[in-house]
Amino acid sequence: MIQSPQYKALPKRIILVRHGESEGNLDRSAYTTTPDYKIPLTQQGIAQAKLAGAQIQSVISENGRSNNWKIYFYVSPYERTRSTLREIGRSFSKKRVIGVREECRVREQDFGNFQVEERMKVIKETRERFGRFFYRFPEGESAADVYDRVSNFLESLWRDIDMNRLHNDPSDDLNLIIISHGLTSRVFLMKWFKWSVEQFELLNNFGNCECRVMQLGLGGEYSLAIHHTEDELQEWGLSPDMIADQKWRANATRGDWNERCPWYLDAFFDCLATDSDDSVEEDTDDSLEEDIDDLIV
Repeated sequence: MIQSPQYKALPKRIILVRHGESEGNLDRSAYTTTPDYKIPLTQQGIAQAKLAGAQIQSVISENGRSNNWKIYFYVSPYERTRSTLREIGRSFSKKRVIGVREECRVREQDFGNFQVEERMKVIKETRERFGRFFYRFPEGESAADVYDRVSNFLESLWRDIDMNRLHNDPSDDLNLIIISHGLTSRVFLMKWFKWSVEQFELLNNFGNCECRVMQLGLGGEYSLAIHHTEDELQEWGLSPDMIADQKWRANATRGDWNERCPWYLDAFFDCLATDSDDSVEEDTDDSLEEDIDDLIV
């Protein structure tokens, strides 16, 4: 796919990566003695991250067919994400990496401090009944809280791109790689693609070191459907409407989304007044004005 010159300054891809398997993924009791941000990767997690680096390199280089590309990393400050970054970085030479930034706003959802295993089990069962997006962990965060800080991060990201703070040469394809956490990455996608809370609740978590590749289409919209298959999108929990939207974005002209607003409004309204109803209302208003004029005369 040849990128249109007018969108050359935009990143060709934004790749979201969940960290590799951590000691906490393997044994939930690890959180009872170790702060969440210090939980390390397992040996399996390190191997996953190395493999992910090779896979991402293959995606970005288009299996070696493309040579004019660069990458910029954003990474959560947690030990497991920093370690994942180090292992992924083994697949890239220094000349390919424009830079890396530790970004606290893409950190893990805050579950509180030291986590008592049995108490957390009950709390997470309660969250499933209450709803994953709005339920706030005691002394911690809800997914809605994560949404707010991810939204703030996205504003900064766009300023960095617009002002070329990433120091990208427009002749190179820029690829942003965000190494973060499962829920944070899902919230990122929710914010980016304007998914509703109900749509967010459908989503399945990323596997360890799984990636979601948002690729820039010819018209300037990003889509998951350029790199990923429909079966993958279904597996991740996207509804048929969400998948249709991703397919549309793959070829849509940037800014056309507003013109498709009626398609999107169907998710919120059972029935809106038709244009003819508006005309009747306007006629009624005109008649009322005429009646008032007659009374004044």
